[in-house]
Amino acid sequence: MATNILMPALSPTMTEGTLARWLKKEGEAIKAGDVIAEIETDKATMEVEAVDEGVLGKILVPGGTEGVKVNEVIAVLVAPGEAVPGGPAPAAPKPASAPAPVPAAAPASTPAAPAAAPAGNRDRVFASPLARRMAQQAGLDLTTVTGSGPQGRIVKADVEAAMNRPAAPTRAAAPVTVAAVAPAPVAAPAPRPAPSAARAAIAAPHEAVPHSTMRKVISRRLSESKASIPHFYVAMDIELDALLKLRAELNAQAPKEGPGAFRLSVNDLIIKACAVALRRHPGVNASWTEEAILRFSDVDISVAVAIPEGLITPIVKRADQKGLATISNEMKDLAARAKAGRLKPEEFQGGGFSISNMGMYGVSHFAAIINPPQAGILAVGAGEQRPVVKNGALAIATVMTCQLSVDHRVIDGALAAEFMQTLKGLIENPLSLML
Repeated sequence: MATNILMPALSPTMTEGTLARWLKKEGEAIKAGDVIAEIETDKATMEVEAVDEGVLGKILVPGGTEGVKVNEVIAVLVAPGEAVPGGPAPAAPKPASAPAPVPAAAPASTPAAPAAAPAGNRDRVFASPLARRMAQQAGLDLTTVTGSGPQGRIVKADVEAAMNRPAAPTRAAAPVTVAAVAPAPVAAPAPRPAPSAARAAIAAPHEAVPHSTMRKVISRRLSESKASIPHFYVAMDIELDALLKLRAELNAQAPKEGPGAFRLSVNDLIIKACAVALRRHPGVNASWTEEAILRFSDVDISVAVAIPEGLITPIVKRADQKGLATISNEMKDLAARAKAGRLKPEEFQGGGFSISNMGMYGVSHFAAIINPPQAGILAVGAGEQRPVVKNGALAIATVMTCQLSVDHRVIDGALAAEFMQTLKGLIENPLSLML
């Protein structure tokens, strides 16, 4: 019995995604648990496993299609030897089996009838969302484009090929006999509409890079965050020398390989210090709702990781309860899989607080935008040799600037300052993190 394969919801908030590519071909046998496709969401590219066994009878949504709605039928699974029932929008029914006697001259006067666009639906164009957007931006009429995808669907490559064709206004291939009519009314090529008002205002040569799903979501979420969340900021300079000394000692004693091996980074210790500070100040580990402020029971910290497509925040869960070696190894694994696009939804969705560290780029300080629905994010700058005053005398210390961005609906100034004081104390006296 045929079974529809649906576009899966890979996260609680997912409404659509990009079907990046199929890993199985039509007619190929599939077993339950086989990876059949890759789906790109706003945060990662994830593998989709088959839940039933059978034969991939028909792919309805080709690889590379954007904007595929959750629960949309993307393929049909059939039993071996079973035909695909009905199939997707089958090509226009062939003229009911030709009546028996056909005059010999008829074929000559009406050549290539089946080659005309889908019968009965000539004004409906089958095209992927990406192809439609590219055509709209380029002012290209999709009815003039021949699709190479399944069932004649127009895909990105078809639009690119059409855009690269000479701009001669020839409307070929209408198999209707046309008398020698002057092409004036048809051929007067109107100027292509500007792709958008914003791009029309840009006269300089440029390349238009289509938005990825992740980039669209980053744009929407951060715009909403900055527009709807009342941000305020608290910054402190924190000395790192004691933390750097402890890190060097622990790394020197750590096994270099094997199950217990680890190598601590400064960021690992900052994650642990934040986790302890959040446990001591639960009001910062919270979220705003219209009914109440939610204070999270667990200390789950989202850590920003840069990837080519944008930014993703894998989560170190219950970080206050984990040792430094565990945090270090877990963070390395999460970061590696984040960059490979192989995180599971539960590994990057959620969290009660975020850390964004740009110190490795030499950034001295910055203000981060809150990652909703969280109420706080810590921006960590680079450790630098700076002059400081100790016991009334000038000295040199390694200092970093940390700036806390908070949601003022949830966190008031005094609470933010107390959290930063605690964090400063933990980092400057890091032996307490070992307890």
